[in-house]
Amino acid sequence: MKNSIKYFGLIAFVLFGLQMQAQDRDLDNFRPLDQRGINMFEAPKDTISTFDGVKVRVGGASTIQFQALDHESSGQWSNEDGSVGRLPEIGANFNLPTANLDLDVALYDGVRMHLRTYLSSRHHPEPYVKDGYIQIDKLEFVRPGFMEDLMNKVTIKIGHMENNYGDAHFRRTDNAQAIYNPFVGNLIMDAFTTEVGAEVYYRSNGFIGMVGATNGKLNQSVVNPDANGVSWLAKLGYDNQQFTGADDLRVRLTGSVYHTNRVASSYLYGADRAGSRYYDVMGEGFASGRYNPRFGNEITAFMVNPFLKYGGLEFFGTFERSSGKQLSQTEDRSFTQLAGELIYRFGQNENFYVAGRYNTVNGDHASGDEIDINRVQASAGWFMTKNILAKVEYVNQQYDGYNTSSPLHGGQFNGLMLEAAISF
Repeated sequence: MKNSIKYFGLIAFVLFGLQMQAQDRDLDNFRPLDQRGINMFEAPKDTISTFDGVKVRVGGASTIQFQALDHESSGQWSNEDGSVGRLPEIGANFNLPTANLDLDVALYDGVRMHLRTYLSSRHHPEPYVKDGYIQIDKLEFVRPGFMEDLMNKVTIKIGHMENNYGDAHFRRTDNAQAIYNPFVGNLIMDAFTTEVGAEVYYRSNGFIGMVGATNGKLNQSVVNPDANGVSWLAKLGYDNQQFTGADDLRVRLTGSVYHTNRVASSYLYGADRAGSRYYDVMGEGFASGRYNPRFGNEITAFMVNPFLKYGGLEFFGTFERSSGKQLSQTEDRSFTQLAGELIYRFGQNENFYVAGRYNTVNGDHASGDEIDINRVQASAGWFMTKNILAKVEYVNQQYDGYNTSSPLHGGQFNGLMLEAAISF
């Protein structure tokens, strides 16, 4: 009975959201949640104001996949009861339908609030808030015209929010929000975390700079204060379209850093409680198909992202180098991640696309082994409307370097994924 009520509520929510979308409820300095938001990164900065009182935009997303994957392993391991370990048998069927609820509110001229709630997600049976923040693009609430020349180029974000480390997180799937992602799965090392902090942006003539600080915690608590620290992040880059309006050739290049010298536990690669899209592969639980290096208490990570788009052809790359350790250890462990995506969009309003991605991760496992994980993805998609996307993906992921007692020794999974996504 509870499940019936839950899914009836989700359906009602989707229908209500589609009705709201017809009213064109987009706000100032806002990244649309539908097809128009593709290849946007940071929310746009616009000095033109449409504020005429408090306005609430209700939006969200609903997504489901059909999974047909196989997996295998040549590892030899034993279960806790002494029985011979085997990968769980998986077949072809539907995954859990996921849903988001988004509330975006224009509170004042140049002041906006965002709140995202996961209504249905892989890791939690109940709805829970993913993140929320306030975005300030003007200081009119101090007095009219206060620091106007500076605020025409500055944005301030404060809250428990998705930290802006790298550009890959702008293209990833966020639970049910899958419209921006041309593939079904995210990167193997999925740099994504929500922490309490603040970010300050300066944008001028195509250049963007950002500095921020957080408390380094996914789960907020005042206990164990000696383990607490500050996490610092920064980004520097250039985008010739977001600020100049260039149409034919889009060029963007950014470099980012995330550093913390002391936290109770670093979640940079393990904060996504919505879980992986590849369900139950390799027997790894809700993060199956991903890799978390679990550095522990100290971490420094760098990411460089080039993005090129000419007509319908686009390339997005990721080069990432991260290292860290526990306070009790004397030496850092390091990992390198490389990813390249090539996408061709075509048709009226680029409603169709074909895409390929190669993703590899190499580094020092906590066991002392040097491991490699390699993934190939090929996908195709169709935007039936700007709010509805259907996509199909072939994925092949292979594991190398794990010792024979690991289920990932000689491991591999591959097959087809079909996904239908609604976002408004």
